Amino acid sequence: MGADGLNFFDADPNLGFLLRLWADPDDATRAGPHLRELGGLAAGELDRLAALANQHPPVLKAFDREGNRVDEVIYHPAYRELERVAFERFGLAAMSHRAGVLGWPRPVPHVIKYALKYLFVQAEFGLVCPVSLTDSTARIIRLFGSPDQKARYLPRLTATSLAELWQGAQFITEKEAGSDVGAIATVARLEDGIWRLYGHKWFCSNVSAEVIITLARPEGAGAGTRGLGMFLVPKWLPDGTRNSYRIERLKDKLGSRSMATGEVTFDGAVAEPVGDLGQGFKQMAEMINVSRLSNALRSAGLMRRAFFEALSYTRRRTAFGRRLADLPLVRQNLFDLLLDVEGSAALVFYGAWLLDRADGGDPEAARLRRVVTPLAKFHVTKRARWVVGEALELLGGNGYIEDWPLARLLRDAYLGSIWEGTTNIVALDVLRAIFREGAGQALLEDLTGRLSRLQAQPVRRAAAPVRLELDRVRSELSHLSDTDPETRELGAVEFAGRLAHVVIAALLLHEAERLVAESADYRKLRVATAYIQSRLRGEPVRLKPELVGPTLDGSPIGAEATR
Repeated sequence: MGADGLNFFDADPNLGFLLRLWADPDDATRAGPHLRELGGLAAGELDRLAALANQHPPVLKAFDREGNRVDEVIYHPAYRELERVAFERFGLAAMSHRAGVLGWPRPVPHVIKYALKYLFVQAEFGLVCPVSLTDSTARIIRLFGSPDQKARYLPRLTATSLAELWQGAQFITEKEAGSDVGAIATVARLEDGIWRLYGHKWFCSNVSAEVIITLARPEGAGAGTRGLGMFLVPKWLPDGTRNSYRIERLKDKLGSRSMATGEVTFDGAVAEPVGDLGQGFKQMAEMINVSRLSNALRSAGLMRRAFFEALSYTRRRTAFGRRLADLPLVRQNLFDLLLDVEGSAALVFYGAWLLDRADGGDPEAARLRRVVTPLAKFHVTKRARWVVGEALELLGGNGYIEDWPLARLLRDAYLGSIWEGTTNIVALDVLRAIFREGAGQALLEDLTGRLSRLQAQPVRRAAAPVRLELDRVRSELSHLSDTDPETRELGAVEFAGRLAHVVIAALLLHEAERLVAESADYRKLRVATAYIQSRLRGEPVRLKPELVGPTLDGSPIGAEATR
């Protein structure tokens, strides 16, 4: 049924191409066998396990039979097997932090890790949240933790054995403090030399984690985000007893049902300050930003799986004496989905490349990353909802029933644009990165430079409207800088949307140039020109019948087919 029995990596030439474009050649070669193995698992065993884990969500056992509070989350065996593949077999949470995972001589680059997660999430969305949270928890401790904290927590957070692993989580949201983080009311009190937390956290993903990173306000600290400190709350204390916090209940979520999200009350929980208590929110922003890019990656993976299901189904199904995929409107539908699938992947893997370079000490990449991360979160997660919904419709009634994966993908897609900031909040962060940190100018310069270096004449010609749009964006930024805050805020979503389209268009042209140079293949140029026409210009794209096969399959298209 569906994609079962195939291989998501072999069926997606674009993913291999993105690795050739953004990864070191030796890393891309080394990754190949692991990607192929995971691609096969995701299309078969992992997909079946994910269906089971989502049909049988975790349950909370608050008390043992003697009435003692235990707050144990019980997971279905299918979820535990998914954990084994993610954390043990592929080391997805550990690979960015130490050498040796999957045989790498050093920590695995983010571009490679994202390719692996891109495949995994096509089978299971929910578990990739704990994987990403554990990864980012280790990152926070590595960046801001004391030597003692690094020694105690990093070996467990980066373990590739479930018996040794401690998972991480990030508890921020409160009833009255969602997007408005400065309204957090949880209090940190220093009692007999020990920090203890008191308060309630409303939306806690991976609620059973062993290491929690959270924000609380030390007694006497000021209001707003400046008064917040970052704390680490261990599930277990050194004497083996459980820390003083309660899981009040698990959330009955629309999607991502395999993973436990709950409400937590800190009732004098022992906590450790992480880094400078006066910089808690700024430090937490590092965790949030890494999670945002990972969130965009997960949504891009959902889009790819949904497109693949629609493509596979319409090529098998017949109506009116023809395959659905041969009908003009269906061909058009599929090609329109493909534009967003490949455009979103272009933006996410560019972001992963920037993260690798920023971590390597490149200050310009760090500035670019500051705006590309929220831009990817803003655009890709929102667009995934449309792509998955349209793919579901192509399967007709079959897409709407639980025997097929589209209903589950659609539920999961709606979470992406809520996690780590809703669309409005993230659009405002795009503006903040542009105007407060100068990241907008850096992005425009980077894209202009990429377009100026195009060599193939058909690609250079296709870039003309993108250059014009970059000029318009540059002019608009100059205008926006002089407007009042209310007016600027009112236009944030519309502006971020147009910026995302022009960035993706430029990246697709950059990809087209590389593919032409590699193999005289003009397929990506066809995708780029259609994206420009449809998304930048708002004009309909009429796909020629002779192009649909090679365009959707990824096989080469001659230069004459792009004219």
